[in-house]
Amino acid sequence: MNLASRKLINRVFTSVGVLSILLMAATLVVIMGPIVERGLGAFIFRGTVEHRRVLLQQFGRGDREALEAESREVAAARRPVYDLLEAFEAQLTQGPAELRRQYRQPLNELKQHLQGLLGPFPGKPEPVLLRDRYGETRWDQARARCDHIVYAEHYDYSDPSRMGLLVRTPRAEQFAGTVLEPLFTYVPAHLEEMLRPRWTCYARFLTDVSYDSHFFGGIGPELLGTFYLTIGAILFAVPLGVVSAIYLTEYARPGSRVVALLRTCISTLAGVPSIVFGLFGLAFFINTLRVSPSKSVLAGSLTLGLLILPLVIRAAEEAIRSVPETYKLAALSLGATRWRTMVTVLLPAALPGILTGIVISMGRAAGETAPIIFTAAVSVGQPLALWQTFTEPTPALPWNIFNLCSEHQAVDEIRHVQYGMVFTLVLLVLLLNSTAIFLRARISRKLRG
Repeated sequence: MNLASRKLINRVFTSVGVLSILLMAATLVVIMGPIVERGLGAFIFRGTVEHRRVLLQQFGRGDREALEAESREVAAARRPVYDLLEAFEAQLTQGPAELRRQYRQPLNELKQHLQGLLGPFPGKPEPVLLRDRYGETRWDQARARCDHIVYAEHYDYSDPSRMGLLVRTPRAEQFAGTVLEPLFTYVPAHLEEMLRPRWTCYARFLTDVSYDSHFFGGIGPELLGTFYLTIGAILFAVPLGVVSAIYLTEYARPGSRVVALLRTCISTLAGVPSIVFGLFGLAFFINTLRVSPSKSVLAGSLTLGLLILPLVIRAAEEAIRSVPETYKLAALSLGATRWRTMVTVLLPAALPGILTGIVISMGRAAGETAPIIFTAAVSVGQPLALWQTFTEPTPALPWNIFNLCSEHQAVDEIRHVQYGMVFTLVLLVLLLNSTAIFLRARISRKLRG
């Protein structure tokens, strides 16, 4: 091959490599952009007076006197809305029955949206559900709710050849000629006066307990449960994985059929779907060994430990093999035993690679959902004390992300919580991977002196 051909091939491979990097970067931007943008919305947003009421009444945080003064001003701004409703209901009561039937459903829909925006009407009994005791706590949701007040939505199925078409009509047309008609211009014009939005940094989203299925509060139990499961899995997998790697590299007889079988089993376990580990953990740890009465952090940690065990073994084995053979020979020539050589020479030299594999395994354990569905995770719960992890299940970020996105009855109203959980989990995994890189570089510098 002549020099010109080599240069051409090098340029082609360089171009392909650069293009691949650019495509990967673009893909990350497309995927991570919405996660970062909407995930930050769980921490930084325009909170309404309803949000400040929640913080004061449910969490005991805030200035009570300032909130009471603000509430009086807000009540004055909302008073015309309630007066218009009362006047319209009095008009219906005095009117014919046909008029009451005509406006029954539109009025109920309107009152439902107004209660969702502003909270319970004055003088009404306190609702049972916590979510019904407050209006919209976030300004973006309040504006969306205001839009539902101004416009009525229905689907047009007149054309059978296509799906239903969403049609939006002004509600003012439904109540034209009534005393309620001015309400539909008053609410959008005085929305800020009725809710008082203010920029809020809700850093305690990471530590607060959730109330009413994540309508209020934060993700403290989920984050703590993820830490419990991850640390438990590492405590189980690391000793077994490192000892197994030591045996395979230093003590196992080369070419042995048993060793070959063990390596095949390790490779097979590394490729087993995670849902299989979850079913195995349920059948073995809970139903057979009975490590806990039912789901528990302990059972979930053992299951996750089995999941990441092949990764720890592979990482430790490769790290030990990468240590120069001269280190081992020098120690043995000075009279050290094989075990002492391993503990005092080979393992310290292989420590950067072992730690890297451990921390990356922690990232995988933190993000797994299927293994903990059957063994450890619940949808809602309180933060667990350390001694409760042996018998009690826990919320966890991966499972709660799936649960909120697929099973929550008000999925659109808590979308910021879902993105906040995803953003937190991504940051957690990135932090673990960054820690692995930092530890590897630092320990390598120390070993080089």
